[in-house]
Amino acid sequence: MSPDLALALRLADAADALSLAAFRSGVPVEVKPDLTPVTEADRAIEAELRRTLALERPEDAVLGEEQGADGTGTRRWILDPIDGTKNFTRRIPVWGTLIALEESGTVRLGVVSAPALGRRWWAERGAGAFSDGGRIHVSSVERVEDAVLSFALENGVPDLARRAWHPRGFGDFWAHMLVAEGTVEGAIDVVGVDEWDVAAVSVIVEEAGGRFSDFAGESRIDGGTAISSNGLLHDALLEAVTTTR
Repeated sequence: MSPDLALALRLADAADALSLAAFRSGVPVEVKPDLTPVTEADRAIEAELRRTLALERPEDAVLGEEQGADGTGTRRWILDPIDGTKNFTRRIPVWGTLIALEESGTVRLGVVSAPALGRRWWAERGAGAFSDGGRIHVSSVERVEDAVLSFALENGVPDLARRAWHPRGFGDFWAHMLVAEGTVEGAIDVVGVDEWDVAAVSVIVEEAGGRFSDFAGESRIDGGTAISSNGLLHDALLEAVTTTR
């Protein structure tokens, strides 16, 4: 394990302590200008992660959902303090903190921690993907008719959903992590996805043997859309979203 991954896991520990306390006690909800919800927990977690990064990686840049971009350089930490804030505010346990490190335009590592579920996933480029101490891998399902597919599209689900063995709508980081651990074959995320939503999940899916891309088929985190799959069904998912849009 690299020092950077060890740091990312420590950051996740700190985030979990703050988020779980707020989740159990409840927090007031505000609405941001883009009409998405935010809580004091979102802000407090990101502030704490930035404080630690400023001490331990002062030369690195940081991009976070709540405080934006800070710093320059080839290394950039990308933070989503609470992915799934709507779930968080309604006491639904499917939410998590997403932490990634990008270097020279490539996401080098990612950590997704979902403490209310008691789950954590992480990966480092070239070293595989893991969850709760064990290595994970995408499934080997080759046919849409045998697949579990997760759809979260603003304009409705594509015809592909009717062919899938089990179409679902897990949403947020959860759908992509299920792909990485082989229980779901593909996940299509909504238009309007930001870098902090997918940076961590992208490297975890890819290191688990899967494929991650935007709707144009490019492996990038700034495309505004997201598809993850076991790789075997990726072209079918790309065709489906092209038809739907």
